[in-house]
Amino acid sequence: MKNKQKAAEMIPPGSSHDEEEEENKACANVKRSKPEEDEGEEVVYHPVKLSRSDLYRPPTAEELNQLKEAESLFHCSLLKMQMEELLKEVALSERRKGQINSFVQKVTKLLQTVPHSSDVEVSDLSWLSGAVKVPFLLVPKTSKGKFHMAPPTSVDLIGSYPLGTCTKPRIMVDLAVTIPADILHPKDALNQRYPRKRALYLTGLAQHLTSFTDIGTMRYSCLHGNRLRPVLLLTPPGKESSTFTLRVHAYPPPGFFKPSRFHPQRNNVRTEWYTGLQASQSEGNEPPTPHYNSSVLGDLLPRAHLQFLSAVSSQCSAFPDGVALLKVWLHQRELDQGTGCFNGFLASMLLAFLLTTHRISNTMTAYQLLRNSLNFLASTDLTVNGISLARDPDSTAPSLADFHNAFQVVFVDPSGHLNMCADMTACTYKQLQHEASVSMQFWDDPTVDGFHCLLMTPKPMIRTMDHVFQLCELVKLQSSCKKLNLLSELMDHSGNYVHTTLPFILSLLQRGLGQRISLLTHSLSPDLEWSVESEAPQHKAQPPLSFGLLLRPELAASVLERGPPADSPKAAEFRQLWGSRSELRRFQDGDITEAVLWDGKSMCQKQLVPRQIITHLLQLHADIPESCVRYVGARVDDVITVGSEVPSTGEEESLIVVQSYDDLSRKLWKLEGLPLSITSVQGAHPALRYTQVFPPLPLKLDYSFFDKEKTCRSLVPKEGKPCPAYVTPITVICHMEGSGKWPHDRLAIRHIRAAFHIRLGELLKKHHNYTCRPSPTHLDIWKDGLVFRVQVAYHREPQVLRESVNAEGLLVVRDNEEAQTLEMATIHKPLLTSTLHGLQQQHPCFGAVCRLAKRWLGAQLFSEDITEDTADLLVASLFLQPAPFTPPGSPQVGFLRFLHLLSTFDWRNNPLVVNLNNQLTAPNYTEIKNDFMASRESLPVMFIATPKDKKLSMWTKRAPSVQMLQRVVMVAAESLKVLEHQLMDGGQIQDVRVVMRPPLDAYDVLIHLDPKQVPLLSQAVDPPAVNFGRGVITGSVAPSGGALPVIDYNPVSLYLAELRDAFGHLALFFCDPYGGAVIAVLWKPQAFSPVPFKVRPKSITSAI
Repeated sequence: MKNKQKAAEMIPPGSSHDEEEEENKACANVKRSKPEEDEGEEVVYHPVKLSRSDLYRPPTAEELNQLKEAESLFHCSLLKMQMEELLKEVALSERRKGQINSFVQKVTKLLQTVPHSSDVEVSDLSWLSGAVKVPFLLVPKTSKGKFHMAPPTSVDLIGSYPLGTCTKPRIMVDLAVTIPADILHPKDALNQRYPRKRALYLTGLAQHLTSFTDIGTMRYSCLHGNRLRPVLLLTPPGKESSTFTLRVHAYPPPGFFKPSRFHPQRNNVRTEWYTGLQASQSEGNEPPTPHYNSSVLGDLLPRAHLQFLSAVSSQCSAFPDGVALLKVWLHQRELDQGTGCFNGFLASMLLAFLLTTHRISNTMTAYQLLRNSLNFLASTDLTVNGISLARDPDSTAPSLADFHNAFQVVFVDPSGHLNMCADMTACTYKQLQHEASVSMQFWDDPTVDGFHCLLMTPKPMIRTMDHVFQLCELVKLQSSCKKLNLLSELMDHSGNYVHTTLPFILSLLQRGLGQRISLLTHSLSPDLEWSVESEAPQHKAQPPLSFGLLLRPELAASVLERGPPADSPKAAEFRQLWGSRSELRRFQDGDITEAVLWDGKSMCQKQLVPRQIITHLLQLHADIPESCVRYVGARVDDVITVGSEVPSTGEEESLIVVQSYDDLSRKLWKLEGLPLSITSVQGAHPALRYTQVFPPLPLKLDYSFFDKEKTCRSLVPKEGKPCPAYVTPITVICHMEGSGKWPHDRLAIRHIRAAFHIRLGELLKKHHNYTCRPSPTHLDIWKDGLVFRVQVAYHREPQVLRESVNAEGLLVVRDNEEAQTLEMATIHKPLLTSTLHGLQQQHPCFGAVCRLAKRWLGAQLFSEDITEDTADLLVASLFLQPAPFTPPGSPQVGFLRFLHLLSTFDWRNNPLVVNLNNQLTAPNYTEIKNDFMASRESLPVMFIATPKDKKLSMWTKRAPSVQMLQRVVMVAAESLKVLEHQLMDGGQIQDVRVVMRPPLDAYDVLIHLDPKQVPLLSQAVDPPAVNFGRGVITGSVAPSGGALPVIDYNPVSLYLAELRDAFGHLALFFCDPYGGAVIAVLWKPQAFSPVPFKVRPKSITSAI
């Protein structure tokens, strides 16, 4: 039906019915012309015209079924079409399949011509040419057995490609090469003999293929990071070398080894052989080697697995598409590659399990298969209750209990002998469970773009987890093995000390962090690739191990770890875990318990308590020094950190302001002697919602710095002194009750408000000794070293400003700029402040994320275009609609998501809905979207809708412009890329402030300011080593009394305002409001156009 509509739109008006009929005969009822594919595989469809009868033909039964399915399964038909388009995008084209088949045939023929060689000892590599190396770490070097080369018994396609589940962009085609039986020996399962022969056979194949030009590049790799299972990677020559990779596996003949030999409780690596020392224990006492056993067993079953999956797939037509969607979902969460990953093979097996156990139906669509798979993962814990595909396992097959004793995650294959999740850690599966659970939470939410969040948004660790740290010098993990006494496990992992120690480190951290975290994750060691002419890389050659923490904000920052009572049996266990940090403490309730007290005075220090825990436990129990731990949980916070003795990121300073405001509010409520009573006192300043970049500090003035001005008794700096410290006026709106005594004339109302300001000042001076300065527009109150600017408001004043009398004497109500400005200042800003203050109470790091975001906007000279209120709303959306993430639990991850939101949101076609207080329903979202699309051209380029502002986006009405928004998006994308790369790559120069330094070479003129006249110079991104005295001294401030300083005096902003007023028609002016000492100028295109001569006003001359 939709194709018909599109075709109808393509028919030019005025075409006759006869012309249509003739063209339809030529088309021969073809609905769409054959797609043409170029090298980039871009499909171009050519429109064709349909007859009137085709256009208006009733829908077929199939079309009706599709419409019914879309209505019942999806929020809307758009989601169904998005899924279908995604599947087309990741599916292999016929042209690509042809290229793959051709290359596979060539390689198969070449492999069948491998020459025979004579028998040599396994440890004798003299038969190899010097160029090709063995893809195996030969440790220990000695090994029994003979080896020779011979052509493979068979060459078969296995894996996702023959199954039909191979997807783009990383096209990997698996080719199984069967090692001749006479090369192997039944006892080769012992002591790495088979894995070594397997590696030697691959080396022989590589040596044979090096002489043929039909092969492009040849590299080695390991299957899912398992060093016992090397593979040979082949690419086609020429332009197609990067389009797909052929992965060659060497396998034993089917049934060559008995599966029972690889029971998880059996040993196949002898201690005497591995250590070279005389073993004290007999063979029966050897430790089991379950991971080694599963590695060898995994080579016996790929063909059987392909047959099983093919049989399942033939019964369910949507099986390949369901696997494809699940693979995309896994890929976006970085769970599909590396050691212990949940790869495409496991995804296929999971769907097969659900189908064979009748948890899902063969008639379900790909969409339903994905949904049910995620629902199963979210609700099933394979670390406790493993699952098995084996219907009738033989008597020698291990039980699920046997598998659980040997492995952390259990998913048994159809044979009943192999645990397909043998290398997966419990933390990785918990991460998989968590991601599935989060996906299911927002799947059915009609207010969330489910498709985009589910399948199109990447979730790298640095942007997903609240805190991230890395173990850098992996060679130190060798000493961890000794400290933890892991010789048996090291033998089981064939000397891979990284994979050996990882489960123990994770378990240790899980115990130590306890309730502070809701999830602990780790990076999956990548599948290393290296040239066939290079030696196999050492275990330490892999990138640093990264760990992610998802914090519980209410518990993560606690400095006290309270343990069991001193006489409890668990006290010894607590002391063993914490070592010397554990001590007996007596608490106020009289209990005497074991406890650990961590360092942390300010909130930013307390947020790093997990770091103290991690470094202490790793040093104590795993012998990993603190120098090897690279903690990147709060690197970005430095740009908003103030204070030298006790560093702070603004939480404590904001709390002081809020407490002082609360005290003032109570005193205003209790005032007596006013003509009208106060109905509300509301804060309207970012500091009162914890989002001021640098919150106002209580100031103790140095009176020697100032002279007292006689008329208004204010302090003014002495001549020759630098500009005094900037005193921020904290805006407070004070609404008076309605009364018939209020006049209806706008000028009279202003006079009444001025009188209220005078009266309020008199009463506050009389009762509380506050120094006050009234003015017609506000009342400044000096309290606790802070200045509160109280503005009296009358709720009907905006309406009075809209009313006017026309020439005929009729009352006309017309909206105007003055009324909107007053309404914004007295109604909308106080409401926004109180709402965001509530959000801060729910999410303790909300304010810090806002401060980081606004610091970046200011540093990049965007603060005039993305205002403070707009930035706060953008950050609020990250907490209120976090999908596909959870709400940020640290300032750094919130800031990264802010940059991601700015750079990726489709501002042109979508409104950003910020559902404050959860007041908007699904119909409201639909209404906002429809109104937005209907009036798009007349609406602001950045449209933000809130429950009180669904249609106008008043916060972004004046800015940004299209050009400035484009620049913001571009700079945000680059900043995100640079910052994430720097945080995750320890080899980079560690300077997070680089994203705060604007590219000044993009501007036409730079005006450098006198640092003495920049009062906020200490807040600059790169503050000077020596600052100027600003008339402030340290010490406690008096709660009341004292002379008023100069308020809201910032020469930089005043000069900037004059420049814009005088030359705004010629240029744009930019400056960092937080200590910026440079004004950047950008000429407008019309600046140098000829204009008629005009006499310049005097103000311009004085501005220069």
